[in-house]
Order: sequence, then structure tokens, then C-alpha cells
Amino acid sequence: MTVSVLVPSSISREAEDKREATRKLGYVARAATIFRADRLVVYPDRDGETGRFDGGFVSTVLRYAATPPYLRNEAWGMRDELEYAGILPPLRAMSQTGSESTGSGSSRQGIVTEVGPEGRVRVNCGLQHPISLNVPPKMAVEEGERVTVRIYSRRPVRAKLVDDPLPGLSIEQTDLQAALGREDAGVRIAASRFGEHLTVGRLETLAGRVQRDGMTVAFGAPERGLPAILGIEESAIEASSGHGDAADNGVEPTADPGFDLWLNTVPDQGSEVVRTEEALFATLAPLSLRE
Repeated sequence: MTVSVLVPSSISREAEDKREATRKLGYVARAATIFRADRLVVYPDRDGETGRFDGGFVSTVLRYAATPPYLRNEAWGMRDELEYAGILPPLRAMSQTGSESTGSGSSRQGIVTEVGPEGRVRVNCGLQHPISLNVPPKMAVEEGERVTVRIYSRRPVRAKLVDDPLPGLSIEQTDLQAALGREDAGVRIAASRFGEHLTVGRLETLAGRVQRDGMTVAFGAPERGLPAILGIEESAIEASSGHGDAADNGVEPTADPGFDLWLNTVPDQGSEVVRTEEALFATLAPLSLRE
């Protein structure tokens, strides 16, 4: 089961300064981590970007937030986008790949600090010192590259380099249609206040599908929800969701980039605006419940 979270490049458009934009993105990364998302995808919304905090800024801050603390200095150095990286909340991501007590080891990210002779490399993976490891056959690595290290024991150190995807939250940049078109997209959900209201009964029918197939959930930006980003009439979404005046007035359901449903997870919101980072928590929490 794969969980993907999609946010627009304009997600920080209302931030007054870089500090506030960084703080906001930190909570987006926190929400994705808490609910065990595999991918956090930044899709383009050029018309909604303010210029200061564009998709490059958003992706850089999110990638930094998702980098294990022991690798950050070596992987990123000093960058203008990361001026306020110190205020990012720690993700404290839990391992999802086994534990030392079972003998299967636990996987963690490392960075290659030196490529030596005879197929060996030195890797910084958060232990006291970089460790020397054999490179698996048919696997090529370069200095500065991030790799997956499986740790079996810390004292004495027993570990090996494995040709596996990097553990932890993956940050990607791609367009909305491509993200929705993945083979492992699962249930494709558009989070919007104009969508179908999430009820206990509706959640019960969704839970089984999500557990079996995974899910991809897309969010909009401040003052610029998914309908505005996609150029879709709000009334058409209400009609396709089967509620509101639009449904009664015979408005035609909308065409969209490939969502299975539009969903309102805060159907009786008490605030005029639900911020994107708040919507992530409000949406991923119920959709993560088990049958």
C-alpha cells in the first residue's frame, strides 16, 4: 500500500516572510510523516505562485525537512532557501523496515563520503564515524550520493549497503496528471470543501479500498483551492458529489484530471478558511483509520 500526498508549488503564497513560509512547510512535512506517507509530491501551480516562494523554494525546504538530521550539514551546506531551517519541527520518523531485535536489521539513509578501491566505500549513516562497506554487485555509487544502509548491530557495527529505495519520506516534483496516473496511485482523492461530505458511513466504505490499494490525496493552496488551480467550476464539483444547489439544478458533473472522488473532510468547518497544513491533518487522520 502506497500513500502519496500532493501539494501545489503555491502552498506558501500567503506567507508574509521566509520564516513563516518555512514554518508552514515544516508542518506539511510533519503531517505527511505522522500518517506514514511514502511520497510528498509538489505539483506546479505557476499562476498561484507569488515569486518569492515558488516550487523550487517549496521543494528545497521539504527535502531538507525530510533529510535525517545527521546528514543535513553534509547534504545541504548553506543555502539561501534554508535561512530559517532551524525552526522546522523535527520529523522523528519511525523506521518502517524492521528492527535489530528480529535479525532483519533496520534501514537508514547514508551519504557516500569516499569511494575507495576494490569496491568499497565510506558512508556516513549517523553512527559515531563513517563506516567502510562493500558495494553490492551491479550497484554503482558516487561520492556525495545518498544510499540505503541496513544496520544489523551497533556494537560491534554490522551493516551492509543495499540496493533499495531510500527509506523515509520521498519528496518529488511532478505534474498532477502524472502523479494521479501512477500504477500505485490507489484511491485518488481531491480534498476540497466543495466535495462529498465525509461521513462515518462513507469512511467505512473507503477504509477497505484505501487499506487494499493505498491512496493519493491532492490539496490546494491558500485562497486557491483545487477547483481554481484546475480551472473547474465549483458548482460542477458539487453536482458530481451529489449535494448542494448545483445537484438540484441539473448542473453537469465535472471532468477532472483523474480523481476517483472529491472529498470534504471538514464538512462543518467553524473557520472561514482551513489552511493547507490543517487540511492535511484533518484529511489524513480519518483516511488512515483501519476497518
